[in-house]
Amino acid sequence: MGSTAEHAGHQARHSEALKRGARVGLAAYGLVHLLIAWIALQVAWSGGGDASSDGALRKLAGQPFGQTVLWVTAVSLVALVLWQVATAVSGYQSEDGFKRTRKRLAAAGRVVVYSVLALSAFKFAAGSGGSSGSDSKEEGLTADLLSAPAGRVLVIIVAIAILAVAARQVHRGWTDSFVHDLDAGASTGQAGSLVLVVGRTGYVAKGVAIGVVGVLFGWAATSYDPDKAGGLDDALKTVRDQPFGPYLLTGVALGLAAFGLYCFAWARYARTR
Repeated sequence: MGSTAEHAGHQARHSEALKRGARVGLAAYGLVHLLIAWIALQVAWSGGGDASSDGALRKLAGQPFGQTVLWVTAVSLVALVLWQVATAVSGYQSEDGFKRTRKRLAAAGRVVVYSVLALSAFKFAAGSGGSSGSDSKEEGLTADLLSAPAGRVLVIIVAIAILAVAARQVHRGWTDSFVHDLDAGASTGQAGSLVLVVGRTGYVAKGVAIGVVGVLFGWAATSYDPDKAGGLDDALKTVRDQPFGPYLLTGVALGLAAFGLYCFAWARYARTR
């Protein structure tokens, strides 16, 4: 059974149609981050906006041809999800056992992230995305966890998991390990240098933003107050409310924009073998 699934995954990863769809999905993922960065700049200097993935999709829905772009985004993200599923099942066959397992687990984690974003894109494309920000979802989840037996411990575990993801993002940017996702053409010439710069900046900035989300969950656990929890929008507004916050948030926003640009390069140079 395992070898059959791995063979199917191998075939899926080498499907040209799926690879093309996944590349469009990576570009769409980059577009979402560029929109989040733009909204974050508005939050920094005017105080308004929902700087989350839902906020970005809602903003996209309101643009000319926005619904069409949302449908393309949703479908391409599904292709990206399927490609990552195939990678989680059969990818990294040239790596040793531990490293292969670690990378496949990372691919499985990306399946979850891309699936949530694809579902949101479908909802907004169909006109049912709603008007509330995503942070109320995190607060509701935190309230449910806190009301459960050992709820505070569960929320602390969630906070630690989020902080671990954040640390991983920063590590990928700091050590350039993200280049393992790219083919050899991405590291040559002036274009390769630019890919490295936006990749480093983008991964570190995204790690910082996710880290603030983890801190908010930890704060909710220690204060036993689910209202302290929040998603990316709350995290970025927390940065804004610090001393020199607008300048700090502008830096984070530019970093998120860099990650969005990196996703376009990733789409162009994605390692598909």
